[in-house]
Amino acid sequence: MLVFLKWLVVVVAVLYGSVVAGMYLFQRRLVFDLRPNRVTPAAAGFPQAHEHVLTTDDAEEIVTWLRPPADAKKPLILMLLGNGDNLGAIADTLRAVTQDGSGVLAVAYRGYSGSTGSPTEPGLSLDAEAAYRFALGVVPASRLVLFGYSLGSGVAVPLAARHDCAALILFAPFSSAVAVGAAAYPLIPVRFLMHDQFRSDEVIAKVKAPILMVHGERDQVIPFRFGRELFDAAPDPKRFVAMPHSDHFTLFSDGGLAAIRAFLGERGLS
Repeated sequence: MLVFLKWLVVVVAVLYGSVVAGMYLFQRRLVFDLRPNRVTPAAAGFPQAHEHVLTTDDAEEIVTWLRPPADAKKPLILMLLGNGDNLGAIADTLRAVTQDGSGVLAVAYRGYSGSTGSPTEPGLSLDAEAAYRFALGVVPASRLVLFGYSLGSGVAVPLAARHDCAALILFAPFSSAVAVGAAAYPLIPVRFLMHDQFRSDEVIAKVKAPILMVHGERDQVIPFRFGRELFDAAPDPKRFVAMPHSDHFTLFSDGGLAAIRAFLGERGLS
């Protein structure tokens, strides 16, 4: 029996080590759910937008879709998307965002929607910087709204901490990606192994713009408590909109877009 138990311990240790090693080596496949297919705005049903390819500081080519604001009073919403988004797949949402005359600049991170390169946290930061520079050629910072959804919240928060903007809007945000990962895999030492930790909680205090957070209480991808944690760390002025019946994927259809328009309207950006 003692020999059996020893072998059992060895087998379990080997299996555990193999799982940890596999997750460490292939972690970016878990974090970044690539959607590389490229489609034109017109083909996706959003002919009002036009594709622009931006060059990042590390020479990657990033695909973006731009529809400028309808007039000089409307904002431009720079949209930083989730880990499984594709510009073509979210065309309906982008079109809905612009129905009131607001402009939109949607960014395909490196490796997504025809953009070159492979995604990493530093790389996505460079993508966001390129998009921010381009956006300032369309509107001044006083009419530029930064928007981050899910993974994109981890890109939008540090961008807003570094630069001026009119507002920061976050859908299904998290305090940090590493906290979400550690909760999802409690038996894995995620905090020691994760490369791309997206520590929004460490930089959000530097944001000077008004902040709106919208989170579904039924979100099983980014649990609701991680959005509340980020909100608690955020400076004023700020607003948290809890959506009791929404999950990770229904925020826009359940009233999220109305929350955006009300928030921006109060600030003269409608």
